[in-house]
Amino acid sequence: MTAPTPALSLSSGLPSVLGVFAHPDDESLLAGGVLAQQAAAGARTAVVTATWDPDSLRASELTEALAVLGAGAPRMLGYGDARNETSAPGRPRWCDVDLDEAVAQVVFHIRQLRPAVVITHDALGQLTGHPDHRRTHQVVLLAVEAAGLAQLWPEAGAPWQTGALYAATHPHSGIGELGPLLRGVGKRLLSVPDEYVTATVDVTPWLDQKWAAIRSHGSQLTGERPLPALLSRLDEQSRSRILAVEYFTGHNFTPVSVGPEGSGEKREAR
Repeated sequence: MTAPTPALSLSSGLPSVLGVFAHPDDESLLAGGVLAQQAAAGARTAVVTATWDPDSLRASELTEALAVLGAGAPRMLGYGDARNETSAPGRPRWCDVDLDEAVAQVVFHIRQLRPAVVITHDALGQLTGHPDHRRTHQVVLLAVEAAGLAQLWPEAGAPWQTGALYAATHPHSGIGELGPLLRGVGKRLLSVPDEYVTATVDVTPWLDQKWAAIRSHGSQLTGERPLPALLSRLDEQSRSRILAVEYFTGHNFTPVSVGPEGSGEKREAR
């Protein structure tokens, strides 16, 4: 029997939510509405960001965005962006870093924050398939499981088993106006079958916060290709239609449990 994945409820806050994303602005674009909603409901929220130097402009923008979303101070791993060699001078690119090293760092933050739910990128690396997004998905999948096993990285703290992982994604039917926007600047579109989506969240009540957080990433509001810049050039109604819904695929990490009196009945993690 497979245990159901805990729902991303809008009616009440989860005890704690941790987002793990590749770049500054991913948190606002992909899950800004859910993070703002959960913080408003009293949940403890936090974000780990894999790339960019903690002393960079992008870091100060991230600080502002997280303050808008109620997600605390940045937790930056400081690796290089695969597509920007100035992002973290002297550090390896996130997509090249040793896998054990990457997983251990995320395990540390999971054990420190003890989240009920972790949110990250999907396996496709979102619509454009950025290699840092795909790497983050792979690392977080491993880290969520490893964080619950005391034998792995005991120096990272006491084990903690997060209940569920939610991968931010886009279903085929949910592309809408975002499709022409991205195709217009030569970006590809990688969406998932609709049945892959297990949580569809209308974040309209938190749309102003979400857009304010996106706008906090001021360096991304100019240029031809950054998504914040593309969104900023739209009229408010079009932009709101694109940002008002967040999609996720849930993965349950509830530990396996044996039924009463050794009956052999088990609840299996998905």
